[in-house]
Amino acid sequence: MLSESVSIPVGEMGSVSGVACSPGEHRAGEGIAVILAHGAGNDMEHPLIVTLSRGLAEAGHVTLRFNFPYREKGRRAPDPQDTLVLTWQSVYQFIERHSKYRTAEVVAAGKSMGGRVAAQMAAEGLLPASRLIFLGYPLHPPLKKEKLRDSHLYHIRIPMLFFAGTRDPLCDLPTLSGVLGRLQVSSELETIDGGDHSFRPRKSEPMPQQEIYDRILRKTAEWLGSSSNSQKHLPF
Repeated sequence: MLSESVSIPVGEMGSVSGVACSPGEHRAGEGIAVILAHGAGNDMEHPLIVTLSRGLAEAGHVTLRFNFPYREKGRRAPDPQDTLVLTWQSVYQFIERHSKYRTAEVVAAGKSMGGRVAAQMAAEGLLPASRLIFLGYPLHPPLKKEKLRDSHLYHIRIPMLFFAGTRDPLCDLPTLSGVLGRLQVSSELETIDGGDHSFRPRKSEPMPQQEIYDRILRKTAEWLGSSSNSQKHLPF
């Protein structure tokens, strides 16, 4: 697995930092690339994002994780929606046009806010990804499942994979299951027993945090359709 720090231009705002990982045998124009966006309260160095970035590269895929501008500048408050959208589009174009990292297919993945923005863009035709992966989807405000943020999901026409913790206050599982049942495209839900919005287990849970991240990695690699040849490179 090869890893490289990159600078990604984002219009007149300058650029944001990213880290591209790839299998050593990658040939430009082939395979799958997975873009990984962070959530509102973290950045591209969140342990789950890093685990997926490196692990999927070991499994044979190109990955690119990146910072949104507000985190690049050390701010806590997320950027306005149009800035988040422009950043996602810029990162997508970066990997699509890169002479070294471009692939035949690009999958968009995001933790919480990063995934929500990608979903909204896909629904509006602003992000031409082939598939979507959600690492803790913010389906409603904390503990307010009656205020759903689901309308855009019904306009998405590409397959989706959802990861959700059973203790997530932003994503009631029975409500999410009902939403998925009304979608017009293929969707899959992987639940993390005892996990909160960031898949942190209770202190009493026997499963260590990294083991949960590795489980998410294995499921993601399986869903992406890793060949038996690439599976042998998985680091577990």
